[in-house]
Amino acid sequence: FFSPNISSMQKYIAVAFVLVSLNLFAQPSPAETKDNLPTDYLTSAFHEGRRDSLRAIMPDNSVMAVFAFPTRTFSNDVEYLYHQNPDLYYFSGYKEPHSLLLVFKDDQTDSLGNKFKEILFVQKRNAGAEQWTGKRLGTEGAKEKLGIPMSLNGNDFKNYNIDFSKFSKIIFDRFPEDIPNGFDKADLYDLIQQFKEKAAIPEQLSNQSKFDTRSYRDLTGQLRAIKTAEEKDLLRKAVEISCMGQNEVMKAVRPDMSELEIQGLHEYVHKRYGAEGVGYGSIIGSGENGCILHYMENTKTKIGTSMILMDVGAEYHGYTADVTRTVPVDGKFSSEERAIYQLVYDAQEAAFKTLKDGSKWSDASKAAMDVIAEGLVKLGIIKNKNEAGRYYPHGLGHHIGLDVHDRGSMSTMKKDMVITVEPGIYIPEGSNCDKKWWSIAVRIEDDLLITENGYELLSHFAPRKIEEIEKLISQKSVLDNYKIPPLESGKKKGF
Repeated sequence: FFSPNISSMQKYIAVAFVLVSLNLFAQPSPAETKDNLPTDYLTSAFHEGRRDSLRAIMPDNSVMAVFAFPTRTFSNDVEYLYHQNPDLYYFSGYKEPHSLLLVFKDDQTDSLGNKFKEILFVQKRNAGAEQWTGKRLGTEGAKEKLGIPMSLNGNDFKNYNIDFSKFSKIIFDRFPEDIPNGFDKADLYDLIQQFKEKAAIPEQLSNQSKFDTRSYRDLTGQLRAIKTAEEKDLLRKAVEISCMGQNEVMKAVRPDMSELEIQGLHEYVHKRYGAEGVGYGSIIGSGENGCILHYMENTKTKIGTSMILMDVGAEYHGYTADVTRTVPVDGKFSSEERAIYQLVYDAQEAAFKTLKDGSKWSDASKAAMDVIAEGLVKLGIIKNKNEAGRYYPHGLGHHIGLDVHDRGSMSTMKKDMVITVEPGIYIPEGSNCDKKWWSIAVRIEDDLLITENGYELLSHFAPRKIEEIEKLISQKSVLDNYKIPPLESGKKKGF
């Protein structure tokens, strides 16, 4: 490597130069960092792998069509922030509306003799539209960034020669019934109409038909229920961010706060850690409002000193957590609150003990229900165990992932599933029990990764035990000093 005639000092300088050069080249180039975008998005290799896995389980001689989700109007000519069909994102990485992915079981050949195994139809580049709604990938961007060589403009689909009659199975999801039909003749409405015409899809589908909507959910559910290493990384981050929000709010919560303010604190912490949004409407229910399972108004202006149920999940790069904590606003559980909370905690622990690869979800559900039923009888809230459903009216949990209620069967637990376990007890005002229990609502919801011999508690960052919650509430929060002046519009002005 070195000439024998150079000195030791020259050797050291040469080695140092090589090491510095290697270090410089190891850093991202300015072109990679100039946009200041996150570096942990799913890669094109991930999406390609998902398409290959889909092909492996598709029926012989079949094709699957995956459409984008429709755009939705928020008010007048203002649209909601667009959220892609999770299936289309999962299989392609494409985030824009008005698009269609066709995945073929077997290689196809075009008129020039080129082989392909998928086609992605995307929005055409349009400088005028992009000035209003943001830059589009277009066909070249889809080829380069998504790694799909057969990426065509959506308006090419109408005249593209695909002989759907040759396939034994044409697999697609149920079509939305309220798709807006705009001026663009390559929008989602037209893509679906053109697909129906090309494939000659009848108005009424039979179970034995080659047109198969049932397999769509089965096939995508098989894949999406089992998380890859990349997905687990994103879910871990989403869950940890959600827990950071729970922790900070526990420390900051005060009786004079509103439910909306608490919602805002959660979601601020999420965004501070890089989460793009929430995976579902945040549930912040104080007192009686906690008894409404999907309470999302969050309009109570003062939460007071009762318990508050906070069911909030950060969405990070499309993957959503789902974490619930129920805490006493005044810092200490009352004797009644403590009894109900401990009962829910014990039910959750009982369910945890059943979980591992190959275990039955029904066993976990039964374990939780048995604890709650026996406990409610002991507390005198119900007389018979079969009355427990009155105060525990929902299931034990569900998959999470690209949807908060992610796709997949819950009958048998499998390694690398990510699920919630969320027992709860809700005793609304006017219930047939002692008034001292009224308006107590407790749900404890945690996110778990199923492993070969048990589970990994992903949401361990947020305390669950009574003593740990009371200890955290007593601590100072970085949000304590965030004070805002009253609005000037609230003052009366004389003329």
